[in-house]
Amino acid sequence: MEYLSYLIYGLPLLLMLAWLRRRRARLEKLSAETHAAARAAGLTDPVSLHPVIDPARCIGCGSCVKACPEQFEHHLLGLIDGRAQLVNPTACIGHGACKAICPVNAITLVFGSERRGVDIPLLTPRFETTVPGIFIAGELGGMGLIRNSIEQGRQAVEAIHEQRRSVGEQLDLVIVGAGPAGFAASLTAMSKKMRFVTLEQQALGGSVFQYPRAKLVMTAPAHLPLVGKIKFRQTSKEELLEFWRQVERKTGLRINYRERVDTVDRDGAGFIVRTTKDSYRTRSVLLSIGRRGTPRKLGVPGEDLPKVVYRLIEPEQYAGQNVLVVGGGDSALEAAASVAELGNARVVLSYRGAAFERAKPRNRERVAAAQSSGWLQVMLNSTIQKIADESVAIEQTGRVHEVHNDAVIVSAGGVLPSDFLRRIGISVETKYGTA
Repeated sequence: MEYLSYLIYGLPLLLMLAWLRRRRARLEKLSAETHAAARAAGLTDPVSLHPVIDPARCIGCGSCVKACPEQFEHHLLGLIDGRAQLVNPTACIGHGACKAICPVNAITLVFGSERRGVDIPLLTPRFETTVPGIFIAGELGGMGLIRNSIEQGRQAVEAIHEQRRSVGEQLDLVIVGAGPAGFAASLTAMSKKMRFVTLEQQALGGSVFQYPRAKLVMTAPAHLPLVGKIKFRQTSKEELLEFWRQVERKTGLRINYRERVDTVDRDGAGFIVRTTKDSYRTRSVLLSIGRRGTPRKLGVPGEDLPKVVYRLIEPEQYAGQNVLVVGGGDSALEAAASVAELGNARVVLSYRGAAFERAKPRNRERVAAAQSSGWLQVMLNSTIQKIADESVAIEQTGRVHEVHNDAVIVSAGGVLPSDFLRRIGISVETKYGTA
């Protein structure tokens, strides 16, 4: 009878354990293969905030693997030899869910890597810079992910609200930028009944507004003050901007568009923010501007020709043309693929690196498909030497190629507005894989 009881209750348990062991072995094999493929392709440097896992602390529970919102599509994290690892580094976009769920605090979120540094303004945990009263949230502080930018904008204004002591006609806050962080910050300030002004030199959306038409914008669920939870998982640039415009109209939020900030000067216990249209006395300032306000240029002859632009808006304008796209990040790959997918333009994508290690898998797949179709030529390990009216000179592995050309799209990223930050007095440091 006792033997029968063991058989009835123990056998299913043993079978379950055996199944779990086999499943874990399969997942470890997949993780090892993914990691090896990424290393072989040179895709080893994460493009954003990313986890570093301490193998001495990791207990191999797999909680971080399950928590990653991108795991199903890109297999970012995996278990190798019983320990968690970032196996697909360039696909990581900085959700940070892995750190939050780790039961043994084995994960640190960092910027940059040993090979590639990232310039980041020095901030306190409350998003205050080295200049007391000036705060930074969003892309400028290293948070390019929409959900994280929204959350930072909200938290920064809450921190400012807790310590505000404006006097007289002085504003509580001037918010610079109306991208994801600035928009959330403005709604938060409105919900707190703060006296504030939001300034935007272009249009609602900031860097999102500058994305190519119909670009897919990945957003995890986020919370907007006065609105509640927004549940977009995958939506286009146009859909997201229209949603924000509806929120702007319904809440009565006022944003001063086409007003660029020139200087921020200390004024006693506060600041004077001077713009192209006016000046504002304020107790605090929140900078929620992007990192690519000044496009990075190539520094080659002919770059000032009218055919050279620094972002793609409408792919259709290049129909039937010979187009050169320069860069290796997501913007460059999206631009090249979008024009090539028209099916009637001839596109060359030039990148100085040996692999598109800064681009998301989705964009690398689009480029590979366009390359297979014959409408896109990829030139890795190449640099632009000269741009002429009807051609470009591209050097690749010691040989210069003269390529017929009608238009050039430079997507080489942006220059951190370091001069602007330095004039204000904000300190910036280069992160090489540090928090």
